[in-house]
Amino acid sequence: MGDYKHIEALIARYIAARYHCVVEVGVGANTAVARHLAEAGLEVRCTDIREIPPGEGLVCVSDDIFHPSIGIYRGADLLYAIRPGVEMVPPLIALARRCDADLLVYHLGNEIYGRGGELIDCGVVLHRYFRSQNPSKRVA
Repeated sequence: MGDYKHIEALIARYIAARYHCVVEVGVGANTAVARHLAEAGLEVRCTDIREIPPGEGLVCVSDDIFHPSIGIYRGADLLYAIRPGVEMVPPLIALARRCDADLLVYHLGNEIYGRGGELIDCGVVLHRYFRSQNPSKRVA
């Protein structure tokens, strides 16, 4: 397995073991993590600023993280982004707060926002920038 697909598998494994309803923000053309999660039985939604064709078992919606349609994210226990631009992180944090969902980000290289949030090592480093305040949504 190549490094790129190995990273996606590690991220998917971590998420699948802890969450039930997730939204990948800024999915672009790479739906690998979302597909892994759907195959593991999670409810998965994907968003991107551009129209994206729905993947098998995935709900894909066009949305702008800078002006999000809250209904797309409502009910999720996790919002996550894979290699987003650092300028996307503040609106992701605001959206996670508004939805009271955890926010996990896998950054490209050393491009992190602020202090980088809570670091999670699942074989790759994830950054949890927001943690749900609802005890029934909290994960380890």
